[in-house]
Amino acid sequence: MKNKLLLFLFTFFTFFSFSQNFKGGVIGGVSTSQVSGDNLGGFNKAGLYIGVFTELPISTIANIKMEMNFIQKGSHNPKMNKNGIPDISTSYVEIPISVNYYQNELTSIEVGLQTAFLLEGHDNDIFGEVPETQSTPFYKYDVGAFIGISRHLSEKLILNSRISNSILPIRPHASGATYFLNRGQTNSVLSFTLHYYI
Repeated sequence: MKNKLLLFLFTFFTFFSFSQNFKGGVIGGVSTSQVSGDNLGGFNKAGLYIGVFTELPISTIANIKMEMNFIQKGSHNPKMNKNGIPDISTSYVEIPISVNYYQNELTSIEVGLQTAFLLEGHDNDIFGEVPETQSTPFYKYDVGAFIGISRHLSEKLILNSRISNSILPIRPHASGATYFLNRGQTNSVLSFTLHYYI
């Protein structure tokens, strides 16, 4: 089912990126992330961020943009040898949809929602990857919201920075406890990417 969905999305992007009024291109960059509720702090987890995008103008100063990205998320514990707290490694196929508003010819701001499909997720301790039977399983989806800003470096090249956060938890807390709206662990991601129009 997941492979069929990814094939459909790839076909969608390919078709619309080359259709009239649509623009499209490729994305490359890095993500830095943390997981709320894992007893660690800081955007210490670096990851790969690559994908494709297509956009449709809706006025002279705004467009709707849709992306399909591979992104690595999680958390990193640089003091694991001292405190023994495991960190987290996850990878997703993520589908962000945003509205982009141009403040001027070079700068635009964006706001949007995203759905991500889990490809892989595990905890890591000082001995390496923690077996699934000894860790809390991840949900198959990560639903979130984001805001960002883009700067045109040239006619075809854009520098984008974005911050996103899960709306729904990515898995329960290890203790199983819930606190009002805090129903489990969530992803927080800062990304820095280049978008190139084809």
